[in-house]
Amino acid sequence: MPLPTVETETAPQPTHSVIWLHGLGADGHDFAPLVPELVSLDWPALRFVFPHAPVRPVTVNGGMPMRAWYDIAGVDLVSRQDESGMRASIANVEALIERENERGVPTERIMLAGFSQGGAIALSAGLRHARRLGGVIALSTYLPMQASVAAERSEANAGLPVFWGHGTADPIVPLTRGVSSRDLLQSLGCPVAWHTYPMPHSVCAEEIADLRHWMTPRLAL
Repeated sequence: MPLPTVETETAPQPTHSVIWLHGLGADGHDFAPLVPELVSLDWPALRFVFPHAPVRPVTVNGGMPMRAWYDIAGVDLVSRQDESGMRASIANVEALIERENERGVPTERIMLAGFSQGGAIALSAGLRHARRLGGVIALSTYLPMQASVAAERSEANAGLPVFWGHGTADPIVPLTRGVSSRDLLQSLGCPVAWHTYPMPHSVCAEEIADLRHWMTPRLAL
């Protein structure tokens, strides 16, 4: 059964969908207010789907239960990666994609988006998904499970377009972690639209404007 979600439709009978994953400790409401800022009047009807991650104990936060796509054991983000948690969240994204297909939106008109931990899952799910997606929006994030991504990525998403926004003063996901992930994606043949902003672990107005510009041609019917 798909995860519980917050949903916003920009007009009746959406022809495109964006599945947007929140960051650690947030929930599906976190990015919903961004929709009016982002959406352009000339876009087709979109459904934004903001799922709530399951609640689980998070090691790096003293074992406190919170909404998380996977456990984080260390602040470096890569030691003792919670691969089983990541794969469970990828499966949750697969179920949400399938539900959009059932609601009449073909996979090539679905984008995955995510901030921080949510972006890590959006990237991981997008690269592995069996059918061609419309793109991935990766905000202040990194690519996990790097050792297996080359072997597990799908042929259909070999050239998956990625928008990447990252803060130059990010203390949570350091810029260097984003740069190394970008370089790996590019080496695998993914066109990455890379943007940095003078901000911490957050989102800014300039980033939203750049994202709108990137999404517009990809939403053309």
